[in-house]
Amino acid sequence: MVVLNRIYTRTGDGGDTALSDGTRVAKHDPRVEAYGTVDELNATLGLCRLHATGDLEGPLAVIQNDLFDLGADLARPNLATDAQAGHPVLRIIDSQVARLEAEIDAMNADLDPLRSFILPGGSVLSAHLHLARTVARRAERCATDLAVGGDVNGAAIRYLNRLSDWLFVAARVANNGGADDILWVPGSSR
Repeated sequence: MVVLNRIYTRTGDGGDTALSDGTRVAKHDPRVEAYGTVDELNATLGLCRLHATGDLEGPLAVIQNDLFDLGADLARPNLATDAQAGHPVLRIIDSQVARLEAEIDAMNADLDPLRSFILPGGSVLSAHLHLARTVARRAERCATDLAVGGDVNGAAIRYLNRLSDWLFVAARVANNGGADDILWVPGSSR
């Protein structure tokens, strides 16, 4: 259980912050950028949930919780020393990725195949889900960039990749099962 008695600590006033293993790094460190972008994604999903009804609200709540797990995962470097931590280290696991895949397949089963790219929009929820999708892609880019220079759990990267797909399909579901999707018309404004 996390207990936050005081919100400000002043420990980051010099431009650095602590990772979950206690290591201090600059606030612009790629690891901080990665988990900070996951936090931004989570906030964006909070906006989505304001407009979600029916079958999307519950899964969005689960995903928001997953994103806290993912942030904790990215905030802890040194995968090789997880066993030496003295406590269970929270990592994204493949079953979380598999759950997203199963949900994508279930949502996509009722959608007509796409014959064009989709412009973000349609319903308010769909527009917010498309925004979340783009933030998920940015979080994935941050995580893959971090993976080049440091250790990143591969399941975390797979989760972000699958989540952006989930958000795309959910945006179509939110657009009246794809009927209200706004299709790209190449060159239409020439």
